[in-house]
Amino acid sequence: MIRKLRWKITGVTMLVAAVVLLAVFAGVYYFSQANIAESYTHQLRQAVQTGTADVRLPCFVAEVLPSGTVRISGSNYYDLEDGDALTQLVAEALSARAESGVLSKQHMRYYRQQGLLSIRIAFMDSTFEQATLRALVRICLLIGGGALLVLLGLSWLLSGFVTRPVARTWQNQQQFLSDASHELKTPLTVILSSADLLKETAREEQRQYVDNISVESRRMRALVEGMLTLSRTESGRAAPFAPVDLSDLVTDAALRFEPVAFEAGHPLQYDIQNDVSLSGDRQQLDQLLDILLDNAVKYAAAGAPIRLTLNASGKTAVLAVENPGEPIPADKLPHLFERFYRVDDARSGTDGFGLGLSIAQQIVQRHRGTIAAASDRGVTRFIVTFPLCH
Repeated sequence: MIRKLRWKITGVTMLVAAVVLLAVFAGVYYFSQANIAESYTHQLRQAVQTGTADVRLPCFVAEVLPSGTVRISGSNYYDLEDGDALTQLVAEALSARAESGVLSKQHMRYYRQQGLLSIRIAFMDSTFEQATLRALVRICLLIGGGALLVLLGLSWLLSGFVTRPVARTWQNQQQFLSDASHELKTPLTVILSSADLLKETAREEQRQYVDNISVESRRMRALVEGMLTLSRTESGRAAPFAPVDLSDLVTDAALRFEPVAFEAGHPLQYDIQNDVSLSGDRQQLDQLLDILLDNAVKYAAAGAPIRLTLNASGKTAVLAVENPGEPIPADKLPHLFERFYRVDDARSGTDGFGLGLSIAQQIVQRHRGTIAAASDRGVTRFIVTFPLCH
């Protein structure tokens, strides 16, 4: 969890830095482009006003007389003997709406001025300014890339300092949950054993109270075990991963729950693809199946079937458990995996503390998978995806 938090802090920092750098470089590019364009336009304007181009500059001037004659003067940089190309270039500059701009097809910048007896148009190769702007972009990319790499390292280091108090608090909380759960298990075991012994010698009018002690103690023990499971999963103290035949595991769970579902009045239907394997914790995956199937049995409509499916598609295994029943409102679906969350009083009438789906989510996340809930058209389904091992 702390590592994810560090990556989130680093990601937000890098995003802000990238946006700021992008804005700065965009501003530099915009003003540089405007300044370069203004500089070249100023040179063209001077050439038009004098009527001749400076031979030191890569530009030339075309003077269009009222008779249609075009006189050319300018730098030896250009081949001014190609009459057709010059005629087309002048025609496009004359037809352009703006008095200055760039003819993109010919890669030429022009400046046009209407005189008393003629129209003068100065031309200059725009590839110079394009090359300058491309060089500017390369420099910005190099500087920006280097700056982002440095910021990435600094952000990761700083995120460690920022999350250090959170990490200590989280570790203390996990340690407290683990220690409290361990400490509570012993007295609860003693209470249950004492209640069972007392039940054998209790009088008839006392049995009800002894039964209440046993029932509540078992519920308390289930809560403690659930909290301990969450603590172990989140702290990474669970068993290491090993190859698991998920098909066999799901089949065993289906066979195990078939009589339970039948006793509750729900036929269990299952469709399990063979030879689906992954790397994981067999005990935790078995617990995941128990949670999902038990949840379906609890909340299925009277007499409604429960459906369990497993299939593999490409590099992903998809496990689904669905049951017809009272739909869950869409605004409450995202909260189902929160600890101690109960949808409503009607659905909370069954045993449990709202920890089951939270434990299921932790198990799925530890196996690098996803779990989602959907409820529509009178059917509630939980869909789990796992990456397969190959």
